[in-house]
This record gives sequence, structure tokens and C-alpha cells, in this order.
Amino acid sequence: MMLALRPRAIAIPRARTSSRIALAARIRYYSVVANAPIPKKTKVWDSVDEAVKDVKSGDIILSGGFGLCGIPETLIAAMTRHPEVKGLTAVSNNAGAGDHGLVKLIKSGQLDKVMISYLGGNKYLESAYLNGDVGIELVPQGTLVARLHAHASGEPALYTPTGANTAVETGGIPIRYKPGGMKAGVLIPGNKKEAREFGGRRFILEPAIAGDVAFVHAWKADEVGNLVFRYTANNYNGVMARNAKLTIVEAEEIVPVGSLSPNAIHVPGVYVDRIVKATEPKAIEVVKLAPSKEEQTKEATPGESNDKAHHDWRHRIAKRAAREIGDGFYVNLGVGIPTLIPEHLDPSVKVWLESENGILGMGPYPTPDQVDADIINAGKETTTLLPGASCFDSAESFNMIRGGHMDVTCLGAMQVSQAGDIANFMIPGKLVKGIGGAMDLVSNPDKTKVIVTMQHVAKDGAPKIVKECSLPLTGARAVSLIVTDMAVFQVDRAAGQLLLTDIAEGVTLDELKAKTACDFQVSSHVATF
Repeated sequence: MMLALRPRAIAIPRARTSSRIALAARIRYYSVVANAPIPKKTKVWDSVDEAVKDVKSGDIILSGGFGLCGIPETLIAAMTRHPEVKGLTAVSNNAGAGDHGLVKLIKSGQLDKVMISYLGGNKYLESAYLNGDVGIELVPQGTLVARLHAHASGEPALYTPTGANTAVETGGIPIRYKPGGMKAGVLIPGNKKEAREFGGRRFILEPAIAGDVAFVHAWKADEVGNLVFRYTANNYNGVMARNAKLTIVEAEEIVPVGSLSPNAIHVPGVYVDRIVKATEPKAIEVVKLAPSKEEQTKEATPGESNDKAHHDWRHRIAKRAAREIGDGFYVNLGVGIPTLIPEHLDPSVKVWLESENGILGMGPYPTPDQVDADIINAGKETTTLLPGASCFDSAESFNMIRGGHMDVTCLGAMQVSQAGDIANFMIPGKLVKGIGGAMDLVSNPDKTKVIVTMQHVAKDGAPKIVKECSLPLTGARAVSLIVTDMAVFQVDRAAGQLLLTDIAEGVTLDELKAKTACDFQVSSHVATF
């Protein structure tokens, strides 16, 4: 028991000749537990198979991880040893790659549906979806984590600008085709969303996602369930741990109570029910390396930049796009051509690169001795961290993206319209890569400048700059600048018009008009690049 004294000022009624303020002490008694014992019921389980035994058919499983980083591989492997558990729905950023991750449960026939953001190169899942063998609900990456966070916070739904005026709003992306695939028709259509306007912007209502069971991978867990994640392995793990009715954690290290600093804990133990030892080795989806330490730290000279741009159309695009980025900018770069932009920045320009899986201050590719399975970029490639970098979870990442805290985002596209509409995530019935973070990245174009870098025409010669996009939209009236291997266009998103500002060397205006499927205005001074 502890005696607590708190002073309280008490006003004394004023007498005729004087006034006084008396200070009195109010005594309150608090019951304080000192040296709290560890509960006799432990959260640490010796057997992973016993830990997952309460997962039942039809459950919704939340599975942490991004690519192969931070995936609960030990728990997933244990589920495959319970083949009687079927009809599961899995919620995750993606469904793994190769033989790693949730694809194991798809191949074992235990998963009936996945709610994911991105398929990427998962050809097995893509084929299963297009053939009607499994259901896929594609959810924008930031929306996915926000819907999970909403339920964890006791909220039934949320409004978001991400996906407004796209197939996400209209329910135009089928969740499941009938057996036989697209030609047989749609078995389960997409979910149409309610829309409202706030402050002149369109928002859609997204329901919270509730999980029955969460599979979480942690770096460290103490015996009462406090969790610490390592670098980009945080991603979805934290929010999923907070969401589910039953949270099962696999930890690389299980440590005694008191071993973890309270300042270091990412998830308090109140959210965690069971802990097992992580035994499966970590995998890396894409190992990308710097040629050497010297090459890694070397800054590109203007001569090298010019040479690359002269011989490679991708570098020509990247070099021109780099001129739009100023010193101190916070920048998100998509996969493909945008990743080449840092090679062409002016030496005086220093930027902070954000990776949507949870890095601000991303560095170059690592040397072989720097490779770390817990430090990857949004393309699932190995990367490094610069001095001053920070790592955080997916909820934090997309809050800064949707909130317009990035100065510039650069990404590729399959089509861009003259009004700045962008389509870059799927070709219905043919190509399903997933939405990923693209819809979030283009959701606040008034605050974050959206630059598209792409080839001017598709492989079949079809123009990619069009009057109206025929492919499903990633965002409406979102793009401010288009940089191709042939030209640069400024986009007037309000008027729905293009202005030609730059033309590539060797390209004529007539050739450009022939390969552009919409009208455009020509600046009084057209530069070359």
C-alpha cells in the first residue's frame, strides 16, 4: 500500500477585515502492486502444432509479413499439418512466393479465399484465381491495413480517398470466377462501396476487417507477450496482433519478463495469447546487390548520367524525371523505371526515399556482407538504411502517404488519360498483379505530385496516353506529369488537358501525335531531352 499526498487549495470565506487562502492536504490511498508475479498460466507453448490446434474450418486468418519479410512461416507450416481444417480465408499483404508463405495453404487446398493487396509474381495464385479455383478480394495496401486497424480500435468502418472513382468503389473487380474461369462468368462479384464527399473530395466507406486468428512473426517476445519487431519485418504484424480473437506469435527469441525495455515494445502483451519459437529459416524474395562498396557509395557524375540516358531509354526517362525532384524532398519511388531516378539526381540534391513497407531514409542496394532479410524495399528487394533512417509499420507508412506528406511519388503505368487518370494494376482476364500501394500513392494529388514514368507505346504499338483509360483505374485525375521515352506532358487535372513541354531528341511532332491517342496542346517553348 502506498500513501499519496496531493495538495489542494481551499478558498476560505472572506472576513470583513481580511482574506486568506489556506492550503490543505487531501489524503488519498492507492492500492499499488509491487513486484508483480508472472501469471501461472504461461503464454509460451512448447509445441507449435498444439498452439494452432484451435484454428477451425471457415476461420479468417490474419497473416503478417510483406513479401517474404516477417511472414509467420513456422505457423503456416504447422497449419499444413492439419489438412482437416479447410475453407479458410486469409488476410495478408500478399500470399507468398515460390513455396513460401500462404501459397502453402493454397496448394494444400485449405484456403478458399484470400484478401490481399498484391500478387506480384505469384503465378500459381494468379492462375488459380483466373480459373475460378480460389477467390481473391484485392484491397489497396493502405486500405487493407486501415481496415484491420479499424476493427482493432473498435471502429466498424472508415472513410478513405483511396480507390474513389475506381473499380474498388464500384465493385468492378470480381472476387471469384465460376469454375472454368472468366469465360464461365463471375461467381462472386466485387463489393460495391458507399461514397461521400468531404471538403470537395470523394471518399468511400470501407468496412473493418475482423480476424478470428492472427499469425504473427516477431523478433523478440517476452513471456507475457510483449513484442518487438526488427526493421521492415514490422509491416502488418503489429496491426494483426491487435486485431484477432486469438493471436499466436512465433518469435525468433523468447526472453524473460523484464528483458525488454518498455521503450522498445511495439505491441503490448495484452494483445497476445500464445507464443511459440520460430524455427523456419528466413527467406529473401529478391537479393539485389551493389557491385562493390566503392560502387555503392559512389555518386554518379553528370557524364555517367548522360551516357546511361544516351544508351538506355529507361535511363533517359529517369534522368528527365529526376529534374522534378528538389533538395530535401520526401519521395516515394515505385518499382521499375522510378528506381533509376536516384542515379540521375543532381549531386547537390539530397532526398529522403520512402518505401511503403516501412522505411523513410532508404539507401542503396547492399554489399553481400550487408544483406539482411529484415531490410527490404517495396519491390521485395534487399536494401540498406541511411543514417537518420526510420522503420515503422504499414499503418504509419500509409498514414504519411494518404495524408500527403510525400512531396513526390513516381510510378509506372499501363495507361494515362489526358485528364490524369492512371491505370497500372491489372488487365482483366489476362494479367492480375494486384493493386499494391499505388491507389494510396495517388490518392492525394493536391499535396503529393504524381509523376508517371513509362514507355510511350505498349509492346504491340498501342498508345499508352489516351483520351480515356480502357483499363481499370488506379486513380482518377491524379497524375500531374507524364514522362515517356518520347515526350513530357504537364497535366491540367481540372481542365482535363495535356501540355507538351519536352520532346525527346530525334522525335518529330508528327510522330508524337501519331503515337498519342488524344489531343494535346504544345508549349510555346518545347525543350528537348
